[in-house]
Amino acid sequence: MRRKKKISGRKKEQGIILTLVAVFMLAVVGAMAALSIDVVTLYTARSEAQLAADGAALAGARVLANSGMTSDVTNAALTSNAETLASAVAIQVAQSNQVGGRNLVASNGEVIVSFPNAASPAFGTNPHMTVQVKRTDLPTFFARIWGSEQLAVSASATAEAYNPSGAEALDLDPPPQVAPTCVKPWLLPNRDPTGAGGQIFNPVSGAIIRPALFGGSWSLQARCSDCSGTMPSVIAGRYYPGTIEADDFPVPTALPACSAGFNSYQLAVAGCVPRPIRCGPIAASAIDIDVNPYTPNPTSRDDDTFQAAKCLIHDTGVAGDSDSIDSAALPSPPFQFLAGNQNPVAGAVGKDVLVSDSLVTIPVIDNPPPPTPANPVTVIGFLQVFLNPTGAPMASGPIRATIVNLAGCGTGATGTPPILGNGASPVTVRLISPP
Repeated sequence: MRRKKKISGRKKEQGIILTLVAVFMLAVVGAMAALSIDVVTLYTARSEAQLAADGAALAGARVLANSGMTSDVTNAALTSNAETLASAVAIQVAQSNQVGGRNLVASNGEVIVSFPNAASPAFGTNPHMTVQVKRTDLPTFFARIWGSEQLAVSASATAEAYNPSGAEALDLDPPPQVAPTCVKPWLLPNRDPTGAGGQIFNPVSGAIIRPALFGGSWSLQARCSDCSGTMPSVIAGRYYPGTIEADDFPVPTALPACSAGFNSYQLAVAGCVPRPIRCGPIAASAIDIDVNPYTPNPTSRDDDTFQAAKCLIHDTGVAGDSDSIDSAALPSPPFQFLAGNQNPVAGAVGKDVLVSDSLVTIPVIDNPPPPTPANPVTVIGFLQVFLNPTGAPMASGPIRATIVNLAGCGTGATGTPPILGNGASPVTVRLISPP
């Protein structure tokens, strides 16, 4: 029998499949690694777009809140001007953000601002603002081998400005409470402080009775310097000092250097007491008038208030040092705030700003008969006022205050937990999920 000869070529083919598989796997892994660069780029750009949308929506809603439009819902001109200003600020904030390596450009359609509930009756006291950002020209690197030379990324955010005064129009049962922080220890009776007469808020529903108070001014001063004796009767525009106790109020924060040597009351005026003050039902919003003997520094509570307020608003006695209401925006609302020479924000001097240390929140208390209040008193709303609106050096005596917002909730706001929103403002601002 003849033996078959071995074919030597088969020896050369042994292991070729393993080599081909290895080469193929190397190509696949390389392609996946290359594609991961595009995936990470897209994911990063998506996160940047969301941050830009969130920041722009919150900034625009803050403008709506500070404009006063939620305090005077029948003022069509105010609402229109507030929308225009809010849109401009939102676009400016969005364009200051980079997405995919460059700043957004609104004129290219990359930033779109809308007011989704503008046609709703609730828009006046609870306006929503939506900001959409997008980029459709993100360059690709390795995805081009599949013909994709550009990628698109987009994001949107909706923020609201909520004034509890209009909770009835929102058909919320029960209406939510608000609880701002940094509230000043000035308990203002529920009477028109400008002297026109009547109440500020409906003590039950919280509805604003006198929208015309928006933009009004009065001289802020204490009803009693020392309220430890017989409680004096209510006078419109005169506040009762709130209790400042170590176990009740945390240590004030954001204290200016000029507050050194101040007493507890003055520290609460010059700084920020981070305790939320609720507005609503009696049990939740009860607060006490300070009936402890008061030792002023140097002569009276009004003097103490004057010195603490000067410190708060950075009034050093030089014209233009403290912030002011921008006269260029008057008499047409909304108000705009002009940063003074001593404004602590670097680069803000001489420019319009959204927030100011001169903008403070004052609680309004219910004052049912008899005309003399008794502890505890109930907070049924808040006034947001601008101290010393002209920015000129303050003279001794009462402090001029201009009303820029009214927010009432009465005793019917029982929804919990309370809305904290953007902290010091009674018209809360927060991101929401669009309905």
